[in-house]
Amino acid sequence: RRYAWSYDPHYDLFKARPSQDLQRLTTAFGYDAEGSISPDGHHLVFASNRHAYTEDLDPEDRERLAEDPSYFIDLYRLDLRSGEIERLTSTPGYDGGPFFSPDGQRIVWRRFSEDGAHAEIMTIGLDGTDERVLTTLGVMSWAPYYHPSGDYIIFTTNLQGFDNSELYLVRTRMDKQADSQPVRVTSREGFDGLPVFSPDGQQLLWTSNQTSDKKSQLFISDWNDRAARKLLGLRPRQLPSESDGLSRASLPLPATQRTAISPIDLEAHVRALTDEQTEGRRAGTPGEILASDYLARFMDSIGLQAADPDGDFLHTFEFTSGVSLGEKNELQLTSDAEGDLRRLEIGSDWRPLAFSRSGEIPASPIVFLGYGLTAPAHADVHALDAYADLEVNDRWVMVFRGLPPSLEGGDRQRLQRYASLRYKAMVARDHGARGVLFVSGPLGKYRNELVPLRFDASLSGTRIGVLSIRDHFAARLLSMDEQGLEEIQRQAGNLYGSSDDLAEAFLPFEIKGQDLAGRIALETVRASGNNVLGRLQVGPQPSDEIILLGAHYDHLGRGQGSASLASGSDVGGIHFGADDNASGVAVILEIAEDLAYRRDQGEPLGHRDFLFAAWSGEELGLLGSAHWVAENVDPHRISGGSAPDTPNPHNTQTARLVHASGGAGVVAYLNFDMVGRLRESVVIQGIGSSPAWPGLLESAAAPLGLSIIPQADSYLPTDATSFYTSGIPILSAFTGNHSQYHTPLDTLDRLNFPGAAKIAELGLRVSQALSSAQHPPPYHAQEAPSTDRTRSGFRVFLGTVPDYAQSGIVGVRLTGVKPAGPAEKAGLRGGDIIVEVDERPIDNLYDYTYALEALRVGQPAKIVVLRAAKRIIFEIVPASRD
Repeated sequence: RRYAWSYDPHYDLFKARPSQDLQRLTTAFGYDAEGSISPDGHHLVFASNRHAYTEDLDPEDRERLAEDPSYFIDLYRLDLRSGEIERLTSTPGYDGGPFFSPDGQRIVWRRFSEDGAHAEIMTIGLDGTDERVLTTLGVMSWAPYYHPSGDYIIFTTNLQGFDNSELYLVRTRMDKQADSQPVRVTSREGFDGLPVFSPDGQQLLWTSNQTSDKKSQLFISDWNDRAARKLLGLRPRQLPSESDGLSRASLPLPATQRTAISPIDLEAHVRALTDEQTEGRRAGTPGEILASDYLARFMDSIGLQAADPDGDFLHTFEFTSGVSLGEKNELQLTSDAEGDLRRLEIGSDWRPLAFSRSGEIPASPIVFLGYGLTAPAHADVHALDAYADLEVNDRWVMVFRGLPPSLEGGDRQRLQRYASLRYKAMVARDHGARGVLFVSGPLGKYRNELVPLRFDASLSGTRIGVLSIRDHFAARLLSMDEQGLEEIQRQAGNLYGSSDDLAEAFLPFEIKGQDLAGRIALETVRASGNNVLGRLQVGPQPSDEIILLGAHYDHLGRGQGSASLASGSDVGGIHFGADDNASGVAVILEIAEDLAYRRDQGEPLGHRDFLFAAWSGEELGLLGSAHWVAENVDPHRISGGSAPDTPNPHNTQTARLVHASGGAGVVAYLNFDMVGRLRESVVIQGIGSSPAWPGLLESAAAPLGLSIIPQADSYLPTDATSFYTSGIPILSAFTGNHSQYHTPLDTLDRLNFPGAAKIAELGLRVSQALSSAQHPPPYHAQEAPSTDRTRSGFRVFLGTVPDYAQSGIVGVRLTGVKPAGPAEKAGLRGGDIIVEVDERPIDNLYDYTYALEALRVGQPAKIVVLRAAKRIIFEIVPASRD
């Protein structure tokens, strides 16, 4: 029935602590409710119509009180120390839903119009003065709540329609220069309302009916304050101060030695960045925000200037951070034998995988393939093809996850790469299947029977449905119990054993009389990450050329996604990322502090400014550095002729910044990624990016007694690639991989801080030499990598540079092609989207990886790309990596 409320005049306010007696706060006759206590605990603001029962009302108002008591409700303030009560408002109409501002000096509430048809958001001072109107929307706007900064308010409104409540933001301080129009936060049909921020402002809690049964529940989400401020026309928030509520959660800055690079200081920075509060510093999370705040405050404390013209150390970028279930995910099973239609419960019976297609899948039969393994022949081992002589076109394919538990040794190692969810789904797609049903099975002993909805930022989706189903549902499809499912899983595993008499133990078959139809609805989740950049100006004016030193500070959080290598009890633990890459960030902070001290002491540092960058999103595909380069490095910098469609790596001129202070240009980039495990030597990659590097490095390293292993390859799986492919010479320091890489075991206690200090000294000497040199280092375009850096061991080389940060497209987009490589010779270029390789469809980077394995050196292959939405076919001749 329609919502109604009686405004019972016997309502009073009480307070209590858990397990303690109630304390009555109000006793007057009248409706006392909607109470909120001030941050300091001294005041209570509440809504009440008590005055209507004691005032001498005229006959018309007495009649109105009997019919509509809410009309007389106003705001009151109770001093909890003295018991004094003061009425704050006296305007006709319902004033209610009050909350205090973070500093306790103001109150926000909603005021209904006299006829109750609409409500607006209001604020007033604690003493009842300075009443302000924040909205004039002429609709129902209510449930306001302050952000902890006090700079804006979130509220509920039905501006989009009577039955469609949404969350909006509005500024709390109006000025003539700013647009004070409310900004929309949510955009979904239905109810979203009653919002509150967490005390640190990093999360939002609200009520929504975005549930399967449309009943309202509580939802919580991370909150992007920086993005909100940008939309509201507010300046970025100032660094935390002692009076700031956020300062309690801030990481303390260490007392560092300004006069020298110190192992103790390096350890202090790594300790701060790997603090448990940062939760592994995954891009777009509160832990990343906490780390970025630490970095910005430290840069500010040592005298660096904010790189942004608006005085902000943070450079924000948006990216696709995950995937969530949309509305109306449905799965229906039709059984001929039972003659019924059964709707399956999402979460209980099934769940889509993050890379599944979205949309309708018509009722289709199901083929059961056991483990569904397909793998090429290897040495004296025959090829496997679970699909041989079996029709799966326009059908569902049901397979067990992974490999049989009984498979061991060399066979397990050989087949592991053909057992991934992605690979099995790709093979099913290539055989014409409509979808895949993954079953864990009793023998699988997976931590989660249903595959978690995890998003891989560097890989797009596929064009078929991909679902995970519970064992009990799989057993039902097979008309057996779970004990029978265990037996058939054992038989399916025996197929891959070494004994010939077991080969007939299991044969794939079509499940008769069972059709499955579904609707899959997945929604991508957007998030924001923060690069942190500070500039050290060496002269009276900003220089036209800049030396940029960078390291990524983000890591894997708790191992969400596919990059984690954690196993056993470590799964789900905080991935501290001490070496990867708190160590690199600590090095650039120490270099920055040393150079800033020397400048302050009057020591000449050269004539080129230094820019220090802590990148985020590297673990998700070089996202932060790529965004910064796209916004700051001018692609139209080729002398003579028209500008190319993408940055040209053959350019040997200075890369120009588009809008950084002083119009400065980056002439060299020094990268530090995993430099905390120095043993005998440090690897310096990117030597081939400039002929200036060998001599400069030799001079810089000689006094340090530091052994260097030079590597010429400049196409690296780190942020340096964002710069090299844009025509900037690079160097990247690296102390080698280790068994704790991408696990929770990459901790501070395993680092060699004296060794890291030597690497910092090397970076310092190289930086000073670059700043003082008469000319910037010339850029050299490499024809091909001199070492095989690919992890898959491909023999073929095409010279394509994929965009690892792509999302939302079908195919593989290229950020560029390597000079004189097969791709460039064939006519491919940056911006092309590869959609087919040798007649094999390419939906994502994963497809492309496996397509390359099938190519042969020297044998022409066809590659199909989309260029400006036009389909173009090229012939490419793969070269050898050897």
